Amino acid sequence: MNFTSWPPLYVVDVEGNGANPPDLVEVAALPVREGRPDTGAAGAWLTRPRRPVTAFAAGIHGLTNERLAREPGWEEIAEQVHTLLGTAWICAHHAHVDYRVLSAHLPHWQPAGVLDTLRLAKATYPDLGKYGLDALVKHVGPDLSAAPAQRHRATFDAYATAQLLLAMAAHYDTWDQLVAAAVPPGLPGAPEPEEDLTLW
Repeated sequence: MNFTSWPPLYVVDVEGNGANPPDLVEVAALPVREGRPDTGAAGAWLTRPRRPVTAFAAGIHGLTNERLAREPGWEEIAEQVHTLLGTAWICAHHAHVDYRVLSAHLPHWQPAGVLDTLRLAKATYPDLGKYGLDALVKHVGPDLSAAPAQRHRATFDAYATAQLLLAMAAHYDTWDQLVAAAVPPGLPGAPEPEEDLTLW
């Protein structure tokens, strides 16, 4: 895989308040450049949700209402998030969830495409059985010693997802092959189905 041929790409992860649909409490966007996560150019935001964080959600990511009380509301940081992401590709684990939540919060944002490391893992490791982030980290064994924060925080999960993406991308020869394996149907960047030119 020639990583220099990749278009601009951000690995993203979001954490929510536990409501349905969720309010965001954390967003991370980690650029991948020349086959490496560029932590120096990453974006990370905490935001105070409009509705309280549920006890269940706080128990997962550790972001309580008290912790977020002094953080800016979404309307104060939305433009920063939109500007950083621009029209670049994004990648996430179980990407349709992150894409849907970000799209709801950024109605004028449209990425060039959406890679899903869950879909990619099923294509790359068809016999693995479990494809959650923890199972993939255990199977692939990426170096996460430089990952910020801890598991279930957006910055950590984005870093782990970036390392998994790069490890799996090495199994493909070209960007187009990667896209074919990793972009879910119906999301931006999905390859157009080939026309049936059969004559009957």
